Amino acid sequence: MTITADHGYDDLPRLMSLMTGDEKHDFAATSTLDVLWVLYDRVLDVTSERAEATDRDRFLLSKGHGPMAYYAVLAAKGFVPEEWLPGFGSYDSPLGHHPDRVLVPGAEIGSGSLGHGLPLAVGSALGLRAQGLADPAVWVLIGDAELDEGSNHEAIAYAGAAGLDRLHTVVVDNASASHALPGGIAARFEAANWSTATVDGRDHAALYEAFTAPHPGRPHAVVARVEPKNAR
Repeated sequence: MTITADHGYDDLPRLMSLMTGDEKHDFAATSTLDVLWVLYDRVLDVTSERAEATDRDRFLLSKGHGPMAYYAVLAAKGFVPEEWLPGFGSYDSPLGHHPDRVLVPGAEIGSGSLGHGLPLAVGSALGLRAQGLADPAVWVLIGDAELDEGSNHEAIAYAGAAGLDRLHTVVVDNASASHALPGGIAARFEAANWSTATVDGRDHAALYEAFTAPHPGRPHAVVARVEPKNAR
């Protein structure tokens, strides 16, 4: 098994093409690709060598269906070997249709049930605070449809009131939510004392600026708009 970490963004389509078979959820995967790349390439303080370090940043993939982009980025950054990718979704592959934290190096949580990632991220941020670890950031990527789940709104309300300023949520908005939010997605977070930004989810410069914007005393949410799911 060999692991290399010398891939660039332009190599991600090739890495994704190695994953074949049923249940790929291609659009769910590609909708997250640019967000994942900017986070792992320029923002997150975590590497394959420091994947277990106490002071690492934590990234939680709540939008875990269609994890092809996630696996491609992990391979590009040296967390998993490229030769694992062709076995994606097979019986004996560690790369399942939903990431498994026990099997996938670098995965912080097992993904599956919509609506569980943000509450887990709140718990992670609280745990780090309780340990006196002020430097690690917690990031969670959710889909806009996950905001149909009430558990997320409880987490949003609590995090804002608790001032969890090391907590960051990225909402990939492909217009697939069933229930409209008055004022838009960002307004829901703002009402709960979050800092927010809404950007083009394909624009790497805009994503980086939004991800690194200061937000003292408040958690931060970035809404990354991509192509509508039903527009293909």
